[in-house]
Amino acid sequence: MAYDQQFKILGIPPIVQELVAGGVQEPPGQYVVPEQDRPAAAVVSEMPEPIPVVDLSRLSSSANSVQEFAKLQSALENWGFFLAVGHGMESAFLGEAMEAARQFFQLPLEERQKCSNVVDGEKVSMDGYGNDMLVFENQILDWCDRLNLLVEPEPERNYSMWPTKPHTFRDILCQYTIRCRATANLILQNMAKVINLPEEYFVNMLGEKSFTQAIFNYYPQCPRPGHVLGLRPHTDGSLITINFIDAAVSGLQLQSNGAWYNVPIIPNALIVNIGDVMEVLSNGFFKSMVHRVVTNAEKERLSLVMLYTLEPEKEIEPLSELVDDDRPRRYIKIKNKDYIAKVYHTYANHGKLAIDTLKI
Repeated sequence: MAYDQQFKILGIPPIVQELVAGGVQEPPGQYVVPEQDRPAAAVVSEMPEPIPVVDLSRLSSSANSVQEFAKLQSALENWGFFLAVGHGMESAFLGEAMEAARQFFQLPLEERQKCSNVVDGEKVSMDGYGNDMLVFENQILDWCDRLNLLVEPEPERNYSMWPTKPHTFRDILCQYTIRCRATANLILQNMAKVINLPEEYFVNMLGEKSFTQAIFNYYPQCPRPGHVLGLRPHTDGSLITINFIDAAVSGLQLQSNGAWYNVPIIPNALIVNIGDVMEVLSNGFFKSMVHRVVTNAEKERLSLVMLYTLEPEKEIEPLSELVDDDRPRRYIKIKNKDYIAKVYHTYANHGKLAIDTLKI
């Protein structure tokens, strides 16, 4: 699956933001999740102490690196995610990035639709503005609108899909891409050390043809938040994911041992989670995090997600360094492009997690 592949669809779902603007009182049936899957169907708890917060600046400090590395290792082994502070991106810059995204979603629909991902009324592309791909009958949709943009490799950016309003959008996203990649590289270096691989192992795997996808998720208010989900439970088909969330509105939840937990908000912190590709490469040492997003009736919510994954033709399988008699291979081999297609298919079809289809 090349990044610019187009998907045949059965129909074009309405823009959720426009449903809300039109004063909808009940979510349309295609957004209502089965009762057993609704947010209130399971007990949700606050994260137990200590909340996994890692100061990335200390990982490079000789005085504090051992202690901070231990915190990182514990967070990855026990939760598959952590909150990253000390990443070097100033609060003012992060505020500008979030504001540029917010201004895009505040534009009139006609202006937003200039970046539409719909092609000829019957296909959708990976890049662009829209929401769920309607590819199955009776498909349940997320209460969410999105703007997806390929940001790396830089030569493959499709600038025709990038908003021209606000005028700061392109420059800020380019800066954010560079600075977030530096953060991702630091994290990957330390993840390699956790499993006794050379420090640059995973950084080098993200070569010149690897994909980084920026996803701007917009969750409008919902009149019946207990009946819908902003994002249904899933794992990411990435190596790692870095998520910058709205500092004023919670909503991200993760699952651990069958229980759901609210991910706490720490202003200017980045949420870092392990993706499926890293789980496969590490032969299950790292676990991809199951997560979802809930909505609320009063406030909109916004997030900026950076998905780091390997080049399409790369085969993903457990690294030979991590397979032996005591820890046999736990996953089959598959091309990355085929796995990404599987991720989209299983999510749209409400099937089991895509990562489960690779387990031996």
